[in-house]
Amino acid sequence: MERVRGVLKAHLERAYAPYSGFPVVALVEAEGESFLGVNVENASFPLSQCAERNAVAAMVLAGKRRIDRVHIYSPKGPIPPCGGCRQVLLEFGSPETEVVLHGPEGYVVRTLGELLPLGFRL
Repeated sequence: MERVRGVLKAHLERAYAPYSGFPVVALVEAEGESFLGVNVENASFPLSQCAERNAVAAMVLAGKRRIDRVHIYSPKGPIPPCGGCRQVLLEFGSPETEVVLHGPEGYVVRTLGELLPLGFRL
């Protein structure tokens, strides 16, 4: 976990969060590969993109469709993904998929099922 946290922290400065001051980095492990994403805010706040969804987009672009594990880092502490991101992660994962919430002092592990107990699935 320390290696992954180091990777996440190394990419934190690439997040674009001038409005909220809340940078986030996400790493999605999928089918033996890792995909990074950072949050990208916009003055029209609904147009902002979360780090988790950007990491999933990178994964999909690479032709992967199955999330094995998710890591999220913020210097504000271990923070869970927003509701929309939880649903997107569930689309490519399962209720058992681990989500590792990293902060400066350590990490917490939850499953998508714990974070989104009644997620929509086809």
